[in-house]
Amino acid sequence: MTYERLAYDDQDSTGQMHLDCTVCATRMGLPDRRISLDDVQQAPSIAFADFPREIRKPEITVDDATALLAAQLHLHLD
Repeated sequence: MTYERLAYDDQDSTGQMHLDCTVCATRMGLPDRRISLDDVQQAPSIAFADFPREIRKPEITVDDATALLAAQLHLHLD
């Protein structure tokens, strides 16, 4: 039999693991950084009604100088 050492022999509760991390950060001298709900942005909606019915595709324009350069490089931009 082999013994595999885990970080936690028995999984602790999330509160206990958070407390362990907080104690480690304090002893290491890390700054106390907390994220508040005001800092978090709301996720965009994925509802169909929130999107416009028709979205225009972007247009790509190629001027004469770019076409000449592409022709010299043997690229084909049609």
